[in-house]
Amino acid sequence: MTLCLMPISQNSRKLSVGLVAVPESSAAVTYGLHEVFSCVGNVWENLTGEPVRSREMQPRIVGVTTDPIRTTLRVPLVPDSTFADRAQMDVVIVPDLFLEPDPDLTDRWPEATEWLKDQRRQGAIICSVCTGALMLAQAGFLDGREATTHWSASALFKTHYPGVDLRSERVLVPSGPEHDIVTSGGSASWTDLSLYLIARFCGEEEARHIAKIFMFGDRSQGQLPFATMVRPRQHTDAAISECQQWIAENYEVANPVAEMTARSGLTERTFKRRFRTSTGYTPIDYVQSLRVEEAKHLLETTNTPVDDISEQVGYEDSGSFRRLFKRQVGVPPQQYRQRYQA
Repeated sequence: MTLCLMPISQNSRKLSVGLVAVPESSAAVTYGLHEVFSCVGNVWENLTGEPVRSREMQPRIVGVTTDPIRTTLRVPLVPDSTFADRAQMDVVIVPDLFLEPDPDLTDRWPEATEWLKDQRRQGAIICSVCTGALMLAQAGFLDGREATTHWSASALFKTHYPGVDLRSERVLVPSGPEHDIVTSGGSASWTDLSLYLIARFCGEEEARHIAKIFMFGDRSQGQLPFATMVRPRQHTDAAISECQQWIAENYEVANPVAEMTARSGLTERTFKRRFRTSTGYTPIDYVQSLRVEEAKHLLETTNTPVDDISEQVGYEDSGSFRRLFKRQVGVPPQQYRQRYQA
């Protein structure tokens, strides 16, 4: 699947995302999408201190009224705006729908489908999660197109929407030459859809950030493959600050702790004590964390061989680098690359 990525600018207008709310909607999926999109372009910097270049996203829940909706599973959904407001969205998503067996789908969601049609005329990308694809089919968006949905809804499509080229074996189906319709499979596939949209409109780097923050993907190896170096403590120790600034640009040098100690003008024991008090890290842990973070970045964004990455970040012995990387990240470098380049 090839993504047509938009140019990234720190000053780009926020990407507006409309989340359709009807009584059959899944509140968990709707609020999950809302929370994830609200974190785009800001939370990574808060956690790590690393500047974020991504544009932000602005999710809004849209319903018939702004009164709380009592959903089928009795979890209330509170819309931010109404279909009658006609506010133009960049992206619209119909979340998972909980339906009774053999439902009557004729004119089931008149206000919502009319709003969807209006949004599409204005150029919005229309998406669905799980059985939300039924609303897209009801609006006539999927005729003659590939689409996916939850496997249990396949029979409904065959009965009510035979003109849809249903690909229920797939998790994510961008359809059309411009990928203007995007459907996703089972209920949990909202995470795949969210990362796809973040990568497409806000950049692949930010999609990786969000995947790490929310631990999206295979968690069988534990939390370490998602973790990153947290923001060091803020402090006022000028000697330690100068060493931090120097090591940020010179982490690959030999004997970096000894070099920082010499630059600080402190004894070795005093330097190590003040460094840990100021930053929350021992000097060697700080250096190793910087090196591993740079290695992770290179693994994510390049095809540079692991042995070359090892040398670039300061380890002549690639075996030592691999052992350190696995200890800190939980998986070997090549497995990490496969996870985050996918």
